[in-house]
Amino acid sequence: MKLKFTLSVLSLLLTIPASTLSLANTGAEAVAQTKPDANKGEAIYTKGIADKNIPACLSCHGANGNSGGGANPKLAGQHSAYIFKQLQDFKNKQDRSSPIMSPYAANMTEQQMKDVGAYLAKQTIKIGSAKTVQGIELGQKIYRGGIASKGVPACAACHGPTGAGIPAQFARIGGQWSDYTKAQLMAFKNENRKNGPMMATIAARMSDKEIEAVSDYIAGLK
Repeated sequence: MKLKFTLSVLSLLLTIPASTLSLANTGAEAVAQTKPDANKGEAIYTKGIADKNIPACLSCHGANGNSGGGANPKLAGQHSAYIFKQLQDFKNKQDRSSPIMSPYAANMTEQQMKDVGAYLAKQTIKIGSAKTVQGIELGQKIYRGGIASKGVPACAACHGPTGAGIPAQFARIGGQWSDYTKAQLMAFKNENRKNGPMMATIAARMSDKEIEAVSDYIAGLK
C-alpha cells in the first residue's frame, strides 16, 4: 500500500504542467526583486525616469541628497523607510500633498520608491550650524528638555540627541535646513500637513518663536 501511494504521488508530480512550475519560479523571483536596490535608486535620483516624465531628483535635492537651500530638504542619510512613506503619502495626497512631489510620486512604483530610499540612506548629510542666540540657547533647551509648561516633550526623546532619528519610526532631522524644518513645523501647526498626528499636536502648542529657535538648533545637530 505504501509503495502504491508513493508511486501515485510521484505520478501526480510528473503530470504538473511545466508552465505551473515556471509560474511558481516567477513568483519567487518577484519576491526577490522587492528588495531595495540602491544602484537602481541612484539611477533614478541622478537621471530621473524618462518614460514617466520624472526628472532627476538631484535637480531640486542636490547631489547625493544635499540640497542647496531650505526650499528643498536635504535627503542624504534619511532612513529609507521614511523616504518610502513620504513618497507614498505624496502619491495618496490624503495627509500630505505637494504640487511638485505628488505628480512625480503618483507615477512611481513602490519598488522605485524603495530603491530611491535605499540610495539616499547611504549618503552623508552636510551639517550646518545654528546661526542665532535663540537657536543655540532656546532651541537647545527645547530640543533636549521640551517645554514642560506646554506639554511639549523633548525632541530628542524621539529623534535622538544628534537628530539621527529611529529607522521606520522617526525621521532623521539633524543637519536639516532650518528654513525647511520651520516650514514643516508650521505646516503641522496649521494643519496643512496631516501625516504626523503627534507632530501636529506638539507644533500646535509651540509659539512661532519657539519653532524658529528649535529649527535653527536642529540645523547644527550632528
